[in-house]
Amino acid sequence: MADPTRFDPFGALRGVLRPPADKSISHRAAMIAAMGTGETDVIGYLDAADTRSTLAAVQAVGARLVGESATATLAEDDGLGAARLRIAGVGLRGARPAAIDVGNAGTLLRLLPGWLAGQPQGKWTLDGDESIRKRPVDRVASPLREMGARLAARDDRLPPLEVEGASLHGITYELPVASAQVKSCLLFAGLLAAGEPRVVEPLPTRDHSERMLAAAGAQVRREGDTVVIAPAERLEPGRIVVPADFSSAAFFIVAATIVPGSDVLLHQVGLNPTRTGLLDILRRMGAAKIEIADVAEDGGEPIGDIRVGHSELQGCEVGGADVPLAIDELPLVALAACFAAGTTTIRDAAELRKKESDRIATVTDALRALGGQVEATEDGMVIEGTGGLRGGAVDSHGDHRIAMLGAIAGAASREGVEVTNMGAAAVSYPGFEGDLGSLQQGPPLHDPVH
Repeated sequence: MADPTRFDPFGALRGVLRPPADKSISHRAAMIAAMGTGETDVIGYLDAADTRSTLAAVQAVGARLVGESATATLAEDDGLGAARLRIAGVGLRGARPAAIDVGNAGTLLRLLPGWLAGQPQGKWTLDGDESIRKRPVDRVASPLREMGARLAARDDRLPPLEVEGASLHGITYELPVASAQVKSCLLFAGLLAAGEPRVVEPLPTRDHSERMLAAAGAQVRREGDTVVIAPAERLEPGRIVVPADFSSAAFFIVAATIVPGSDVLLHQVGLNPTRTGLLDILRRMGAAKIEIADVAEDGGEPIGDIRVGHSELQGCEVGGADVPLAIDELPLVALAACFAAGTTTIRDAAELRKKESDRIATVTDALRALGGQVEATEDGMVIEGTGGLRGGAVDSHGDHRIAMLGAIAGAASREGVEVTNMGAAAVSYPGFEGDLGSLQQGPPLHDPVH
């Protein structure tokens, strides 16, 4: 095991950076391009362990990287400063049989079976690393079976997941828990089903799949709390632009908010309103120095700049509709709450126990080890803000978001933090340590943040 990585306190975070490409959109871009007819340019694809697993998966079922991307995984795109791929799809019904290694990519594990289940013929096995083998697939397997899919899993709920192509039919499915991944899986299956599948959401979740499918020619619509998709003969994505990842930007948003003297500008970040719930929560906590600028849309996704400065925070209640709009950022909310005055309660977030680690347990343990006053509940946490953290040691447990949370905690702490298995951050953000270091007491930006 590698030695722990130490993160000492920062005097302030200052500077400009563009976080890596959006992980959620990158996964979906590769899969939708693979389903497409013809070639699709994907501009801004994330180069990280999880998204490499998705690229390998779509190649395993017959999609091809063409042009420059056939010899180099990613190539620079002038003008956007982002990576470009060209993917030749196999068409909606052309996936070839394969054994697929999903690595640690939970999004891939849960979305891809929707497309494969409706293939005219063929068999696929999806398996992954030790962590992924603990992540249940029954939440996608159950509704897919209702649609007519033929699936088998270990203990009927865990990977490896075996999928055999079958004729599917549309159903109305009420999500028991708000989940963009389950919704997206069923929408992919709906493209190949007879009738119009309907997915009823208890709360709105991120809608990247709907936007991207519609841009590729699918007939997808929202009727109140229900998303409806019609069967399709073909998809023609053509071009997909991937913005910088809000979930990656979130680490610097929180860091700049809790470290005095900070002033950080994050460039070309995805601002889809189903992803930016963290901003609303921080504003409720008193984060007054958050500014959004230069917003434009590309392929239905709003993209813009976020500038953040330090603010004094107050505790607040987080739950209900907040949760699906900030599910990946709730560990950072807990971190910010340690620096706030008063009590913060996070509830309705039992989904956190089903991520790369049990994030309720791992976040609680990590913050308590650093001097935080945090208690775990069945579906969240209660944090008594003390205005800061002492520091100490954190084990990431192989979870990329816990590794990066530990690093941010170190930058904001009084004594610094040592993170065991910091390498886990490479799953979504290979350059995280370098980007964080680039903001350490950088030169002031022009025009102070208001």
